[in-house]
Amino acid sequence: MYDLPFPLLMLAGYTITVAVETAVLLVALSPRHRVRTRLFAGAWLTACTYPVVWLVLPPLFDNRPSYLVVAELFAPAAECALFYLAFIQSEPDDRRATTRDLVAIVLANLASFGVGELIYTFVVDPAAPAA
Repeated sequence: MYDLPFPLLMLAGYTITVAVETAVLLVALSPRHRVRTRLFAGAWLTACTYPVVWLVLPPLFDNRPSYLVVAELFAPAAECALFYLAFIQSEPDDRRATTRDLVAIVLANLASFGVGELIYTFVVDPAAPAA
C-alpha cells in the first residue's frame, strides 16, 4: 500500500474510512434516522472532511502528532456540525436523540482513526519505532 501513488492511497484510505464510519453510524445513530440516511451520512460526512484532513492540514504541520491532534479534532467537529444542519436541525427537539447522534459521529471518527493508525503502524510504516 505504501508504494501506491498518492491519489490511490487517498482513495484507499477514503474507502476504508467510509466502511468503518458507516458501520458505526448504522448501529449507533438514533432510531429517528432511516437506514438510507445512515448510509448516505457515512459517505457524505467523510467526503466533506477527508480532503481537508489529507490535503489541507498536512502541509501546515512539521510533525505527525500535532497534525493528528488537529485533524482528529477537526473531522468529528465538522461532521457533527454538518450532520446537525442536514439531519437534526429540522427535527423536533429531542436532546437524547441529538446527543446520541453526535456521540455516534465522534465514535465513528475514533473507530476510523484507530483502524487508520493500525494500518499506518503495520502496513505503511512498519519499521518506524513505536511512539
